[in-house]
Amino acid sequence: MADKVKKGDFIELDYTGKVKEEGAVFDTTLKSVADEHGLNSQKSFKPVIVCVGERHVLPGVDARLEGLSIGKHAFDIPAEEAFGKKDAKRLQLIPNKKFREQGVNPVPGLEIDVDNQVGTVRAVSGGRVIVDFNHPLASKDLSYDVDIKRFVTDQQERVKALLDVMRLPYKELTIKEGKATVTGTKELPAQFVELFAKDIVRLTKVKDITFVKGEE
Repeated sequence: MADKVKKGDFIELDYTGKVKEEGAVFDTTLKSVADEHGLNSQKSFKPVIVCVGERHVLPGVDARLEGLSIGKHAFDIPAEEAFGKKDAKRLQLIPNKKFREQGVNPVPGLEIDVDNQVGTVRAVSGGRVIVDFNHPLASKDLSYDVDIKRFVTDQQERVKALLDVMRLPYKELTIKEGKATVTGTKELPAQFVELFAKDIVRLTKVKDITFVKGEE
């Protein structure tokens, strides 16, 4: 009997996410699918390695990976386990003059960044602009196709996968006698290093991990 995926396993997979009702693809790891549906060509399309149960993918996807075997699978995810339901409190009225001060002409459908929050202009009326800060896929049920390619057991590969998930830039990773050393591109705040180190040790079972700044 084939091994089943369980919480804590590292697996490599390809996936494609679609809006269930419309069938529109919004995310994929496959370049052929991205090209077909006109998705961002700047992204690097390749299989990803995730640790199951750590929400490295959407909660609904993460939960459904458990119990699967190597191969292709398809499943649906309700909005509550994806990007959540729309929240009326995330609709905000913003004076039009604030946009004019920034040289922005707000029109319905325009995506904007306000105080590091991405929102979409829904309406412009009477000197006021209604901006929706809900995720564009809020209240949408989703469908996913996943292709689980393999279990990842190599410790170095696992650590590299976590560094990628955590978006930690690094030049080199070495593991000797169970202890990992990450040579980074810049010095990281101590509190971040401590947090990342705890997670990497817990999930990959390395004895210890040290972050050092590389030479310029």
